[in-house]
Amino acid sequence: MSTPPRSPARGRAARRATRVLALVAVLSVAVPVTHAAAADPDPSEPRTVHVTGTGVVRGTPDVLDLVLGIEIRAKGAADALRRNSELLRQVIDVLRDAGVTDDDIQTAALSIWPVTNDDGTAVIGYSVSNTVRVTLRDLDRAGAIIDEAATVAGDEIVVRGLSFSFDDNSRLVARARAEAVRQARAQAEQLAEAAEVTLGRLLSIDETSTPEGPIVRSADASGSTEAAAPIEPGSQNLSVRVQLRYEIT
Repeated sequence: MSTPPRSPARGRAARRATRVLALVAVLSVAVPVTHAAAADPDPSEPRTVHVTGTGVVRGTPDVLDLVLGIEIRAKGAADALRRNSELLRQVIDVLRDAGVTDDDIQTAALSIWPVTNDDGTAVIGYSVSNTVRVTLRDLDRAGAIIDEAATVAGDEIVVRGLSFSFDDNSRLVARARAEAVRQARAQAEQLAEAAEVTLGRLLSIDETSTPEGPIVRSADASGSTEAAAPIEPGSQNLSVRVQLRYEIT
């Protein structure tokens, strides 16, 4: 029995399929599969370990900074300012008589503003506030000095706020730094021992924090009773943090 002849269309389709398969095979052989190679570590760069230590010490502040002032209300702005100035001069005289130097007395703020009636339609007077920033270095007498200032100023005196600090904290900072470095060194030795490596030379040392600021307490006291409250500086933490970087082998 003879095979029936193929149609021309079927023959062309078969030839196209054969060419496609051949092309796929060629591409499969010609295109290589590549893999990204991991970069080898630079042998010139030393292996290192980074550690952080924090040193904390406590000390008793020896300086009191406070904002002390006078607030006066009067019908006229000039009268309010005059009376305010008179009382503030008396307060400053008290401070000077107590041994506070002019370098430790500084004007902090002076403000004058109108006072209106309840519905805000008319000005009924003026208020004047004048405050000074005072540094007291004898904490044993600080309460008595504030009490005497309140006595001469009466109900018009105000204490806006106070803070304790150190006149010279260099020794405390030195102790805190030494403790921070000692702590960081101990950590580096422990890590090297645990990792079974040898701790080498110190490559860098950085201080990443500063000692804490002064203790701040706010107040808004008027009259001698509140202003004469006992002054207790307590103790204050001082903290220093360092980072060390060691070579390891």
